[in-house]
Amino acid sequence: MSDTPKFEVIDRRRMKKEGEQEPSSTESAPTPAPPPELEQKAAGPRLVEPEAAKPPRPEEQGEDDLAGAMPPLPSAEELREQETAYEASAQRVEDLLRAQNPTMGAQPPIKFEHLVQQLYLSALMQMGAATPEGQRPRVDIIGARQSIDLLGVLEEKTKGNLSDNEVRMLETVLFELRMTFLELSKMISLQGVQAPPPKPEKH
Repeated sequence: MSDTPKFEVIDRRRMKKEGEQEPSSTESAPTPAPPPELEQKAAGPRLVEPEAAKPPRPEEQGEDDLAGAMPPLPSAEELREQETAYEASAQRVEDLLRAQNPTMGAQPPIKFEHLVQQLYLSALMQMGAATPEGQRPRVDIIGARQSIDLLGVLEEKTKGNLSDNEVRMLETVLFELRMTFLELSKMISLQGVQAPPPKPEKH
């Protein structure tokens, strides 16, 4: 009996209204139903289809489309007023929490490492790291890839604007997550889940 853990893979691709998967720039046709011999094997991961249609992801839209969907840019005065009101509101919430919990200290300011840590933990959880012992891991492989790619975008867009420690932390986190993704995707492939066949081009 193999000791390889069994994974339940979540397919988060968009669906058409009639239930047919809609191909995107990075994904092809819907996964066909597995043959009977594969259904009898308990070793392979089970794909979980989304229940409802999902809106287009930002990477599927062009910059012009995104710009057209954005509301008008607020003025500098509106931005200052909103920031002041936000800070005052956040402070009131913190004061209320500390009044109910006197042992709670002041919350530290949010920094760059908190953003990296948030995306890092999200990717780990999407790859099944938070699965309770004894339970079958639920792996959101598409979501994990998106979280890792977001860290890649963050690395590219902040290049030349980070301290040495921030650069080292971001590169280390990206390396670790990408290695984990490679190992996990290889394990899923070995368990018999195949990528959907390419959709024939229309002429």
